[in-house]
Amino acid sequence: MILTGAEIARAVAAGEIHIDDFSPARLEPNSYGFRLAPEILCYEEAELDSFEQPKATQLTMGPEGLVLEPGRFYLGGTKEAMGSPHYAATLYACRSVSTLGMWIQFSAPLGHSGAIFPWTLEISVANPLRVYPGMTVGKLSFWSMQGEPYQYVGKYSGSTSAVASRLSEDTAPTGLQVGTAA
Repeated sequence: MILTGAEIARAVAAGEIHIDDFSPARLEPNSYGFRLAPEILCYEEAELDSFEQPKATQLTMGPEGLVLEPGRFYLGGTKEAMGSPHYAATLYACRSVSTLGMWIQFSAPLGHSGAIFPWTLEISVANPLRVYPGMTVGKLSFWSMQGEPYQYVGKYSGSTSAVASRLSEDTAPTGLQVGTAA
């Protein structure tokens, strides 16, 4: 079941949910509003190889913000480290951000129990859009789980900001040598 805003606040106070810089003002009926961190990553190459570590440039937004351009893919981060060893979480964009043509999550909205760090956002825009550090861009919902919690210990554990893909740390499929077509 999804937690209400009041239950999220209770769980934060009880230490069951971790949200850095928690503010009751960002509680919503079934979620918590999170903010955009000042660091944005951009991949340097036009073509990426899934079994090579991608090169990324980090941009840091000042108070004047940053204009994101259509046709580019950005990785941003949440200003808050968030998560829980007791609940699973899902990440969504704010409707107000979405209706400006900004998408912050395409394919990885699930936060496993035990994953507590700033979330990496998959960002794309439909029109040039100026964004600002600290602006609320999305919401995180928490869900109770059935069964004994299994804690996340994956390759993104310990992240402190937006993280480029780490798929290259996985083993290439059997019979495929990195750099060759199957």
